[in-house]
Amino acid sequence: MNTCMSSPGGVEVKIEVVIPEKERSKEEMSPNGKASPLIYKVNGTARHYHLEEHPIASNPYHNPKDVVEASVCHVKDLENGQMREVDLGCGKALLIKESGEFHAVGHKCPHYGAPLVKGVLSKGRVRCPWHGACFNIGTGDIEDFPGLDSLPRFQVKIEKEKVYIRASKQALQTQRRTKMMAKCISLSNYNLSSTNVLIIGAGAAGLVCAETLRQEGFSDRIVMCTMDRHLPYDRPKLSKSMDSHPEQIALRPKEFFRTYDIEVLTEMQVAAVDIKNKTAVFKDGFKMEYNKLLIATGNTPKALSCKGKEVENVFNIRTPEDANRVVKLATSKNVVIVGASFLGMEVAAYLAERAHSVSLVELEEVPFKKFLGERVGRAVMKMFESNRVKFYMQTEVSELREQEGKLKEVVLKSGKVLRADVCVVGVGAVPATGFLKQSGINIDSKGFIVVNKMMQTNIPGVFAAGDAVTFPLALRNNKKVNVPHWQMAHMHGRIAALNMLAHGMEISTVPYLWTAMFGKSIRYAGKGLPRAAVEFVLVEMSRDREVTAISLAVDPPWQPLPRVWPSMDRDSLPEPL
Repeated sequence: MNTCMSSPGGVEVKIEVVIPEKERSKEEMSPNGKASPLIYKVNGTARHYHLEEHPIASNPYHNPKDVVEASVCHVKDLENGQMREVDLGCGKALLIKESGEFHAVGHKCPHYGAPLVKGVLSKGRVRCPWHGACFNIGTGDIEDFPGLDSLPRFQVKIEKEKVYIRASKQALQTQRRTKMMAKCISLSNYNLSSTNVLIIGAGAAGLVCAETLRQEGFSDRIVMCTMDRHLPYDRPKLSKSMDSHPEQIALRPKEFFRTYDIEVLTEMQVAAVDIKNKTAVFKDGFKMEYNKLLIATGNTPKALSCKGKEVENVFNIRTPEDANRVVKLATSKNVVIVGASFLGMEVAAYLAERAHSVSLVELEEVPFKKFLGERVGRAVMKMFESNRVKFYMQTEVSELREQEGKLKEVVLKSGKVLRADVCVVGVGAVPATGFLKQSGINIDSKGFIVVNKMMQTNIPGVFAAGDAVTFPLALRNNKKVNVPHWQMAHMHGRIAALNMLAHGMEISTVPYLWTAMFGKSIRYAGKGLPRAAVEFVLVEMSRDREVTAISLAVDPPWQPLPRVWPSMDRDSLPEPL
């Protein structure tokens, strides 16, 4: 199995913990069939916009003045399996030698800008050292996520035993490449209330599905709809970088959607799906017919059920506005966080230096007990306590008290009363699939949409992806699991798109997640955690220093670490995200 984790066999688990100093960023179609307008809503009113196209050039060397060529090394300077960051004068490239051949691609991961020279090279692919995105060194194409863009690929030639790289200056500066995509060629008289592909949900799964369809040459109408008021954004940053504004965390700018004819309906909620007539019925009564449907609605945060739950200044972190509001209210104030989930812990870490006090309430004995085990949880808990976070464990909230309509105190079942100006709730989530109950689409007892390896539901032409699904996980002997990870949502979207186009592609990627708290990072790959892995991780965490990559591989062919996930030097690390 290569390091892109694309063909797992047997039951395998890998865990990696890295603890460095820092862990760093009515519509009218144009008669010529070009550039359908972007549709979105402002203040609940549908607006239609139509801008000129700005296509991305397919030939990076079309302008000779934009090209640079430089000798970067001697052919013997690199051994097989080695990578080197080389400077071409106006930018850097990653030079790679594998199986006697040289390749040159962008040197930074397009996701958050990680230096790929610190990553892993194996079997024609390089994997990002921070969040695990994987790229083909021959094409630069992204093959595993997170992230949307591929790497630019540069020409390499050998003359008199010297290695030369010829590259576009623009590509050297941007360090990313958007794959060529098809445009919509629908006739000008197409019906507003019908589309070839309808995508319900505008998260990572929905966006990757739409982009993949265009990348594969699909040229019919694509409509995405979302309850959110924003175009797709980087949702993990809501708890990791809470003061980020929507435009700062947008996954794509508005111009991208216009250029590639991906229509987006914001603040639009689907109330029902009529599979017999292939129609989605919206809450406002609008109906849209589809040929293919992707359901990628994600989940809905659980709310507290205690007395006083409706008081002001109690939040679920669901939108950028939620996160921004919490930061503003929490500054120099008292914060209570309910739930030691990843979201709850990340929010606590982010607010610790900003708030007057941060208290965290959790029903379990230690954070992450079910996920990482008790001993690792205690090590994490100790780190938080050293950063002024107070824990109230094995209890829950019984009442939220108010003063003049605003939160004043949080009362615990243990009897403890906590001063609170703002409360953040992170007690889990449920799949946002209630609108499907009478649809005929197969939903399990917990509300998850059941799909096969091709992300297909039991209804022909209906696919589902992301946090709201259970799917067969190859490394767990195809057991149906729910994996609510950002990386997995990307892959779900891609697999769904390919199978809408009858490619017969099955999902086989390995789950991967990361979290960053107080400048320290925990990264996890796999599903399930043996006791041996917990014990090993604890030893390294307890040393309170930079931790090199750690893993446990049960039933190879996974490579043992640290070869697969090398440690990162502190100078190369990003800011906490």
